[in-house]
Amino acid sequence: MPNLRSRRRSRRGSKKSAPQPAAPGNLADVAKKTSRGIKLKTLSTVTLLFALLCLAAFAAGRQPIPPGERAPIPEMKEGRMFLGLRTAAYQVKDLAKAKAWYAKVTGIQPYFDQPYYVGFNVGGFELGLVPEEGATENRRPSGVAYWGVQDAHAAYGRLLELGATPVEPLQDVGGGILIGAVHDPFGNVLGVIQNPNFKIAAK
Repeated sequence: MPNLRSRRRSRRGSKKSAPQPAAPGNLADVAKKTSRGIKLKTLSTVTLLFALLCLAAFAAGRQPIPPGERAPIPEMKEGRMFLGLRTAAYQVKDLAKAKAWYAKVTGIQPYFDQPYYVGFNVGGFELGLVPEEGATENRRPSGVAYWGVQDAHAAYGRLLELGATPVEPLQDVGGGILIGAVHDPFGNVLGVIQNPNFKIAAK
């Protein structure tokens, strides 16, 4: 019979041999291959995670702006372009006659009197006369300006007495507002309005 020592040796010999450790040179090659294989994947994953973390931190640290503290939206310039009526200009063929006629109508003398322009200060607004050779007496209305008056009936009648001709009969348009328009002797349409919602500064 074989002894026990020989049996133990035969059993040990039948077992698979353990893998031998790689030489130092082989380990370096393996490390290089491993690093090359995971370099792009690891870098892209880390970059994506870092970007997501930064975005989350920015969103968490951002304070919401209350509606009352938000910067107001600037108004459109067109909405505030007009500051009010300054001048209503009328074209006349005979500047001297027109100046005399409007002096009677307004009851004042022009504050500006030149051969190229005559201006009347009517209650803080300007009524201007511009000489124009082609200004006929029967021109069509265009951009009618309505001048405020205390008594529309009296003002309308006075204009007709001074030589104006009716264009728009005096009428009540509601709310106690009366409007009417006439042709002055020089072809311009002159409107009058009595509006209780506006105070008239007499000068």
